[in-house]
Parts: sequence; structure tokens; C-alpha cells
Amino acid sequence: MLILFGFLSGVIGGMGIGGGTVLIPALTLLLGFEQKTAQLINLLCFMPTAAAALYDHKKNNRLETGMLKYMIVFGIIGCIAGAVIAVKTDNEILKRFFGAFLVIMGIREIRQTE
Repeated sequence: MLILFGFLSGVIGGMGIGGGTVLIPALTLLLGFEQKTAQLINLLCFMPTAAAALYDHKKNNRLETGMLKYMIVFGIIGCIAGAVIAVKTDNEILKRFFGAFLVIMGIREIRQTE
């Protein structure tokens, strides 16, 4: 099951959607991991898949480099802030926030396709 979820997460992450949308619910709901552990696993899986996707996009000349340095800097700042917040937040609250985030993003995607 872990191999399957890891593969699906990598495919979806490579498409730019975010593998955590599959991996975190699979780890918490189906395999019983705590929310914080699932988030850690997701982050560890994200880095190599993001590097592979970045390489592929660069190779195919689809990489916009103008804003890249700003996105990296503010992404790192946001990552640190998110990690600090996650460590200090109860697992059940994190689950609810993540679930709400997925619902909001799903509704947004459905509205954009209409």
C-alpha cells in the first residue's frame, strides 16, 4: 500500500497538483498514521519529486526563472512558519484544517472548470 500511495503521490506531484492531496489522507485515514507523521512523510517525499519535476520542466524550457528566487525565499520562510505552527498544533486540529483546505481547493477547482 505504501508503494502504491507513494507512486500516486509522485505522479500527482509531478503534474504540479501536490502529492500531499493523496498521500496525507491515505496515510492518516487508511494506514492510521498521526497527522504530523503523515505531514513529515509528505515533506520528505516532496523534495525528490519536486527536484525531478523541476529538472523535467527546465529540460523542456517551461521554467519561468524571473520570479523563482523570490518564490524560493518566501517558500522557505513559509515552510519554517508552517513547521513551527504544525509542531505547536494538536493533531486533530491539523486534520480539520487540512480537510477544510482540501474541500476549499476542490470547490475552487470545480468552479474554474465550469
